[in-house]
Amino acid sequence: MITPNNSYTDHLMDPRPILDRAIAIGGVVMAGVRPEQLTDPTPCTEMNVRAMLAHLVGVLDRVSALGNGEDPFAVIETPVPDDRWVDAWKESGSRAADAWSDDAVLERPMALPWIEGSGAEVLTSYFSELTVHTWDLATATGQQPDWDDTVVAAALEARQILPAENRRALYEEISTALGLDEVAVPFAEAVPIPDDAPAIDRLVAWNGRDPFR
Repeated sequence: MITPNNSYTDHLMDPRPILDRAIAIGGVVMAGVRPEQLTDPTPCTEMNVRAMLAHLVGVLDRVSALGNGEDPFAVIETPVPDDRWVDAWKESGSRAADAWSDDAVLERPMALPWIEGSGAEVLTSYFSELTVHTWDLATATGQQPDWDDTVVAAALEARQILPAENRRALYEEISTALGLDEVAVPFAEAVPIPDDAPAIDRLVAWNGRDPFR
């Protein structure tokens, strides 16, 4: 389990506006998905486009659960009619905003198997997952959105949540802590990339995607 250092969220005393911006760019990409693309593969090899849409909505629902003091691992990614993905995203975003609307939630101690800290620190840890999976969806559907520099920078700050290597060992530890029989490995080892590459490319490479493939 990682305890964030002081620099992790120094400039993110209130991460909620950045969450709003991450949700906004996700909505833009979702709106660009065409019906015939729903069964196409994504860079996250275990998910096609439809499964990625469900997963992204589920991530927001887990964010809501945390803000409401509930178990995020109890959230089930439920099916959504194919013509309602954008609506489902907006509804989940509204629930997440409501769950974190009380300033006191930002100070509440929280813990996940891979991080413990204040609510603000734990919420910040989701920026990377939201942004990387939005990139997965955009890449799978041939979109090149205008990435929000502030969101991507915040997601890059959250890189310490993932170790640089030997990630499977971390997932095995997490899965054991959760009582899971199988090890889910959502992010592969980091892909080497030039330091001067665009921020979005550096983010997805750190999370195991090859942005140049």
